[in-house]
Amino acid sequence: MMDDIGDELQAEIMNEIRKRYSATVIGHWQQPRNWGIMGDADGYGKVTGPCGDTIEISVQVKDRTIQKCTFDTDGCGTTIACASIITEMVTGKTVIEARRINESGIIEFCGGLPDDDRHCALLAANTLQKALDDYDERRSEAWKKYYAR
Repeated sequence: MMDDIGDELQAEIMNEIRKRYSATVIGHWQQPRNWGIMGDADGYGKVTGPCGDTIEISVQVKDRTIQKCTFDTDGCGTTIACASIITEMVTGKTVIEARRINESGIIEFCGGLPDDDRHCALLAANTLQKALDDYDERRSEAWKKYYAR
């Protein structure tokens, strides 16, 4: 009996979630891609948004092309989804192409986001930019890689 109530409640919650979020967002929330921070990253960024969620992003770059991008977060489902999505959006792109990715590009990739969750896309975009800034700084001052965070 208790399992039936729990199953019904979970089904009701998922139905409400499906009304607000695309299958893309739900998929990345439930099965995030590229979770974890690389110890040998070429660039790293960490940003805490006004909501209190923090995203960390690390990138590995070869010949100015992002070979691998990973993330970690303590955030909500939408923050998880946006961080996971941005790792897929940038992998295989040049650093210049990745710098063009912004909040609206992530929201478009998501298939839209409710207004009160759009800040999660901005947080992911800002964290990526910080990781790319770190990459550029390390590249211009190679000794800094040995003092990575």
